[in-house]
Amino acid sequence: MCEHIEDFHRTVLMLGALALYAEMPGADDAFIDSIGPSLAVSLPEPPPGMFPPGYDPIGGTDHPGGI
Repeated sequence: MCEHIEDFHRTVLMLGALALYAEMPGADDAFIDSIGPSLAVSLPEPPPGMFPPGYDPIGGTDHPGGI
């Protein structure tokens, strides 16, 4: 697997783990508020084939499947 794809998947997993942590009782909101945006900004471009051809994340539908 190419390094770019591994970076993308690793960052998505960290964002998911942070989201789960945020739902735990006693989660540190300051940590979540500082780490969440940093992780989101560091998310690399999605690997080719992640979205359908012609998908426009800015002007397209809210969901890549068009739902």
